[in-house]
Amino acid sequence: MLSLLALAIAPGAAITIYVYSRDKYDREPLKPLLISFLLGMVATAPAILIQTLLKPVLFVQFPNFDIWYYFLLAFIIVAWSEEGSKYLMLRLYAYRNPAFNEPFDGIIYSVMISMGFATLENIGYVLNYGFTTGLIRMFLSVPSHGAFAVLMGYHVGLAKFDKPHAIIHMAKGFLLAAFFHGAFDFFLLLQNSTQVKKYVSNWPLIACALVAWYFAIRMSIRSIRLHEELSKQQHQKNNETIAEEV
Repeated sequence: MLSLLALAIAPGAAITIYVYSRDKYDREPLKPLLISFLLGMVATAPAILIQTLLKPVLFVQFPNFDIWYYFLLAFIIVAWSEEGSKYLMLRLYAYRNPAFNEPFDGIIYSVMISMGFATLENIGYVLNYGFTTGLIRMFLSVPSHGAFAVLMGYHVGLAKFDKPHAIIHMAKGFLLAAFFHGAFDFFLLLQNSTQVKKYVSNWPLIACALVAWYFAIRMSIRSIRLHEELSKQQHQKNNETIAEEV
């Protein structure tokens, strides 16, 4: 039991520590980080509620579980409910917090919220389905949540300091996160489609999911580097301002 719990918690903790370590110039206080993590856990509740209410409606429209069923399930019901719940926590709490004072903070707080969400979700999966599921999710599902969070947080960080284009930045961040989340889930869910199984085995579908996973990870790494550079420039500018005043 304890080993499974540790396996479920470990990937979220590792990603949290990694992203926090990249915040080199103005480290965030622990209190808002912890609150953000807990709000990520809270965000699982509205996501579950939305999915519980809408899945039966979707089934009525597509009772044969065809491709459209899995498309709408992945991209709209799952991706929008989960990324939307996380976005609300980011926008309503972290975005307004005085500690959010540089673009990189968008990534930090978005990842904290997402890892709270992913960790609680992961505990449920691992305790119910065991070690193998935990191992697979350690390398795929939890890192994907982290990547989606970075993509969202990168653009929310831009929005904070580019007020005239804030809505565009936020929309872009949410849509990117939802798109990659939906694509990753869609190809995995298609393994359950009897229509698709007639023509395609599981491996090509898994490969397509991994392609979506790869591009999300790659874009998130690039986003972290871009905001690191912005933070460095801002830090140098602040030091120069202080030196001039002295």
